[in-house]
Amino acid sequence: MSSETCAPNGQSCRHGRSEGGCAECKVRLVSVCAALTSDELAELESLSRRVAYNPRGTLFAQDEEASAVYNITEGAVRLLRLLPDGRRHVMGFALVGDFLGLAMPERHTITAEALSPVTVCRFERRAFQELVARKPHLLQRLHERAGYELGLAQDQMLLLGRRGAEEKVASFLLTLRGRYVRIGLTSVTLELPMGRQDIADHLGLTVETVSRTLTRLDREKAILIVPGGVRLLDLPRLERLGG
Repeated sequence: MSSETCAPNGQSCRHGRSEGGCAECKVRLVSVCAALTSDELAELESLSRRVAYNPRGTLFAQDEEASAVYNITEGAVRLLRLLPDGRRHVMGFALVGDFLGLAMPERHTITAEALSPVTVCRFERRAFQELVARKPHLLQRLHERAGYELGLAQDQMLLLGRRGAEEKVASFLLTLRGRYVRIGLTSVTLELPMGRQDIADHLGLTVETVSRTLTRLDREKAILIVPGGVRLLDLPRLERLGG
């Protein structure tokens, strides 16, 4: 069951504001929405519904019919796949500005769960497809986004092929930092909305190995573990480890 709440009276997406809507939404500057004019933004907004999820709420589940597209406007989402033997693999993490469901399969191949309070713009799949078909420049942005996500997937394949836990953890931290910078978050503290078990399941390590590695990097002053995340103290060393 998904733990979600909708905007009152089924109103179109307003990202918590009573007026302004998509035109004043800062998220659109780091999303595919940036390709649209003011009139096109109004058209997009008319198709959207603001939905909020509590932590651990399910946006959609593996094998469920893919009936919607989601643009994350607040929070972080865990993307996981359940394997036939019952184990789970964390495929990745979606952040503000990311669209989910763009691949448009008939059924979802992964489950998307909220790691924190999450707000999305939800679009019915057919209506979104029709909009994209009428807006070639929006389609171009979607292709660019798909290329970026493909690059992340290729980096993940390379990452899983590495042997050292330190290399994997350092590369994960640097990749996450790069993603935060891409959406304008440049704090010296790197927020980690995901738990260590999530990181372990993402990197193909045990949670004990992830904890030991983070503690060792902290002890060696490459990072500083702080509440809710880590501070990257020695970027050159992390970059050498991460390749």
